[in-house]
Amino acid sequence: MIDRLIREIKAAADPSELGMLLVHNGVVRGTSKTGQPVRRMRLSHDPQLLASVIREARSRAGIVAVRVWLNEGELAIGDDIMVVVVAGRFRTDVLPVFEELLTRIKKEVVREEEIS
Repeated sequence: MIDRLIREIKAAADPSELGMLLVHNGVVRGTSKTGQPVRRMRLSHDPQLLASVIREARSRAGIVAVRVWLNEGELAIGDDIMVVVVAGRFRTDVLPVFEELLTRIKKEVVREEEIS
């Protein structure tokens, strides 16, 4: 998945504007944030809200491309939850947008339920 998203970005981007790609690959952990065991996770998301959040991130200065893949349904420990790629001119352009995008996806777009 990551390789495909990076290839898509590089194929479509103006190479003179592309200086950095930052990738996040979220994975289902075997423990919750409080340390309790987790057997599975149930994940869903709002596709329209995701599209809006991506458009907003893409519109920021210095950002060349944004790609997000979200898994859905019942996921096992070790399964991929999401892949996020933000590409842009410079680290100073990409890092704040990347962090904000991840935070918004986790807080606003996805619904996660850990199953013990």
